[in-house]
Amino acid sequence: MKKWIPIASGLLAGFVAATITFADFSAKTETQAAPSTKSDAEKVYVPFGQKDDYYLFASGGHSGQMFIYGVPSMRHIRTVPVFSQDSATGYGFDEHSKKLMGGYTWGDLHHPAFSETKGDYDGKYMFATDVGNSRAAAMDLKTFTVKDIINVPNTSGPHCAAFVTENTEYMFLPTRFAVPLQHKYESLDDYSTKYRGVMSAVTFDQNKQKLNIGYQVALPPWSYDLSDAGKKESADWAVMTTYNTEESTTNLEINASQADRDYIVLFNWKELEKMVKEGKYENVGGQKMIFPEKQKGGIYLIPVAKSPHGVDVTPDGKHFIASGKLAPTMTVFSFEKAFIAVANKDFAGERNGIPVLNYKSVMEREVNPENALGPLHTQFDDKGMAYTTMFISSEIVKWDPKTGETLDRVPVQYSPGHSVAAEGDTVAPDGKYIIALNKIAKDSYLSVGPSHPESMQLIDISGKMKIIQSAPVNPEPHYAQMIKADKIKTIEVYPKDTKNKEAVYKQSDTKIVRNGNKVDVYGIAMRSKFIFDAKAKRPDVIEVNEGDHVTIHLTNIDFDEDITHGFAINSYNLNMEVQPGQTNTMEFVANKAGTYPLYCTNFCSALHQEMTGYFLVKPKQ
Repeated sequence: MKKWIPIASGLLAGFVAATITFADFSAKTETQAAPSTKSDAEKVYVPFGQKDDYYLFASGGHSGQMFIYGVPSMRHIRTVPVFSQDSATGYGFDEHSKKLMGGYTWGDLHHPAFSETKGDYDGKYMFATDVGNSRAAAMDLKTFTVKDIINVPNTSGPHCAAFVTENTEYMFLPTRFAVPLQHKYESLDDYSTKYRGVMSAVTFDQNKQKLNIGYQVALPPWSYDLSDAGKKESADWAVMTTYNTEESTTNLEINASQADRDYIVLFNWKELEKMVKEGKYENVGGQKMIFPEKQKGGIYLIPVAKSPHGVDVTPDGKHFIASGKLAPTMTVFSFEKAFIAVANKDFAGERNGIPVLNYKSVMEREVNPENALGPLHTQFDDKGMAYTTMFISSEIVKWDPKTGETLDRVPVQYSPGHSVAAEGDTVAPDGKYIIALNKIAKDSYLSVGPSHPESMQLIDISGKMKIIQSAPVNPEPHYAQMIKADKIKTIEVYPKDTKNKEAVYKQSDTKIVRNGNKVDVYGIAMRSKFIFDAKAKRPDVIEVNEGDHVTIHLTNIDFDEDITHGFAINSYNLNMEVQPGQTNTMEFVANKAGTYPLYCTNFCSALHQEMTGYFLVKPKQ
């Protein structure tokens, strides 16, 4: 039996106590206690020499990193640094990534999203948001490296997902925390009039691999949680959930839970784009800003159960499903009914100058699976069936959006926030697996002290739902996306770039150039040595003066798969990685006189230990 232990009170007067509790699952359920059968093991076993069927990209939360897993094996195969420094790869230390970081040393990575073509993952790019420092990033999937990071102005905490439109025309970044425009100081007493929840329409130039702000929308000062873009007939539209529509500034647990409804924001991004082209916006700090109470059209509100988290568009693009965290109800809404309501101006009033659509005119059905509590996020299979995580009752429920009928359910360990199905938010889900991204994993793994790892549980949904594998992850897997492995076409080595003036591909071209107190080094790394100046008496030595501004351009001329070199200067707090064929740059001031060994930090050959040199810094006279 499950034991429910209350942890909070006073959240909603008269609300069922179970909805504000966590579960004590010290007693195992029958599903969890049963030993793994041979058939289960075979389903997740990937023999040596074979590859997984899917890549799983899981957000690393406050680590600022992206975790990459293979599915079905659930093997962790890579951690990609995105918003935080990473000493293993030198991310945040070499010049390219240091500039991307923009002076920050950490980030809170939420909601990864693949680039799409016709509503399907195209395997080209991955986008992500940083709640901690209001940034967005673009990762090139040919190399699994970050190509651009943009600071998002007028926004604090783009938590809602970098969800992309059907052909990656835009990714929309709403904000979790309302702030005054341009982050000006304003009293919280003026919250309702001086604060805004800004949504940014961000574009990505794939040729230049650059992110840009297309325009912004000054929405009411509410918190915006999750989002999804329309598909097919609803492709010009998008939806996102809100909470704190009470516009509270403190003690949100109570003060943001007074009303019985919040809203889904329904907007037509094509119409907003047209408004901007026609000049229907204001200039705010150099940004094109639409104010919905002034520039009318394209944005509407739909009432939804209190404190919704997920909102998810069905694969056919006909419906969207939203759930209130504090209600046991999933609501299926119809895009077609919403379009009719907009055309007929079937409104139930306005909020902050934005029309509110009549709930009964837009709602298709309300779904209440028996004893299921805390619906958060929904994914889909290849037959259009829905799978919703239940945070409080710790399970995933399978149900039919067309009838509301509950079809299956499976308990998980414990408190799942999000889930990810195989291509489960595209126009063509696979229908093989869904993964529960659990917030709590007590008693699941060997103890590592008070802080437990969270867990991801792989569930086979090809027949009756069954957990077939579990993997620890730390910190929590806040959100994830799963793509067919054959869609991603990685490169094994960087091609020669003859136009790159910093690259050197021949030993004879290596050199050290001094211009006053500025020293540029054009060197190579190869098995198993560094060469910085082939003409020098000691070609693997860099000698400078104390106070010199040193720039080291290092090219890995081992055009061979998996022969990565590292470069570090002992006691100088510097390290970077150079992939096969790549040129990377490190820039610093030689502010410590003395003798400092330099060496390769990434194992590269049998003589890796011998791949060393010296960085000599002459003291000032």
